[in-house]
Amino acid sequence: MRKDNVSPTETTDAKNAEAKKDGVKREISVEVPAEEVAHELEAIVQKYQKMARLPGFRRGHVPASIIRQRFKEDLKSDVVEALVPRHFRKETEKLGMIPVSQPRVTDLHIHEGEPLRFKASFEIMPDIKVEGYKELRADHPEISVKDEEVEDALNNVREQHATFTSIEGRPLADGDFAQASMDGKPKDDDGTAKPGAPGAPGVGATGSKPVHMDEVLIEIGGKNTVPEFTQNLRGANAAEEREFEVSYPPDASDKRLAGKTFTYTVKINAIKQKNLPELNDEFAKELGEFSSLDQVRKQIRENMLAERKHTAEREAKDKLVAELVKRSDFEVPESLIDRQIDVRLERGLRALAAQGMKMEDMKKMDLPRLRAGQRDQAVQDVKSSLLLERIAELENIGVGDEELNREIDSLAQQTKQTPEAVRARLTQEGGLDRIRNRIRSEKTLDFLYHQSA
Repeated sequence: MRKDNVSPTETTDAKNAEAKKDGVKREISVEVPAEEVAHELEAIVQKYQKMARLPGFRRGHVPASIIRQRFKEDLKSDVVEALVPRHFRKETEKLGMIPVSQPRVTDLHIHEGEPLRFKASFEIMPDIKVEGYKELRADHPEISVKDEEVEDALNNVREQHATFTSIEGRPLADGDFAQASMDGKPKDDDGTAKPGAPGAPGVGATGSKPVHMDEVLIEIGGKNTVPEFTQNLRGANAAEEREFEVSYPPDASDKRLAGKTFTYTVKINAIKQKNLPELNDEFAKELGEFSSLDQVRKQIRENMLAERKHTAEREAKDKLVAELVKRSDFEVPESLIDRQIDVRLERGLRALAAQGMKMEDMKKMDLPRLRAGQRDQAVQDVKSSLLLERIAELENIGVGDEELNREIDSLAQQTKQTPEAVRARLTQEGGLDRIRNRIRSEKTLDFLYHQSA
């Protein structure tokens, strides 16, 4: 075939036969025939004619020549918006490419009577080769629960059902509880107090923000009570107020307190005594659908076993995936990494909001630094997901409608909605595919775990 008889499509194919390749990055050249550009332009002009309102013309009767002259740049933009995505998609499909990022369009050429030409840069899914995954081995430890662990858990349940009665006529003694209001202020290096304090002893710190706590219970001589609180509150009477300092060691478990000194003002509102229920069948009946204490013990043991098995399995699966990633070397598209960073940041910000952080404080956060800090883990997340997806393909692991329906029913119960409403919302948001992919990944992980025994 002579060169001057080559069709526009064949010309594009020839150009893309040498499409630029750089790892997962691709660049293709696309040409849209002039006839199709003219046809699209004519269709858009007709739409403008129906909608345009210009002085001297009735609506729907503006001449095409006026439309072309008056809205020249808008028409050009609309043609580009209509044809570029369509022909980009057609060209990548023809070349067998699956873009995972939005294309970056450059070298755009559009002139009336000529073909529309542009270049598109984008990323594709990497070629993933998974080898040796059937040889992976994971720990499958024997899980057990000792009798003393069951008794400790039962005593914790007993503690949760403790009641407190007031004591009058004597000061605080070891074993008593001070029902108190307290304020705390950290001291500067020069010894002066400043606003901001940790939380109650044995309760946890609140950082540098001022603290005021009402009706906190402080156990005198308790194993979780800071010794200075016991020493300074022992012997105090109800309605008495005491002020004292607490100096925390440099190796304190709470780094916000480590090596610092705080001044506390504590007012004793009442002196309380803890009363624990008797461990008997009557106590078991108060806990729910139990007829005896032995049934409670049995349930506690089963719960502890299930939790430990779940934890051991999760840790083993994490190790399997980490080893799988370690063995697999492939380039990860930046667009997928950025998407995963967004997911991780959104999850983190939601958690901060749930803890009470205000929106204005979130806006002050250094997002570029936060994004950079999430990158390494995001790369691991994406690699894990891609590897599990590839193994699912190799092992023909799929997700049936029944499995998806069970997940939707579970979400409906959690959100107190109907399954139909949940499905409609997920369909609108594109969430059904995400759920299906998550279930598929979980099934693939189960496959790896059980075949690794």
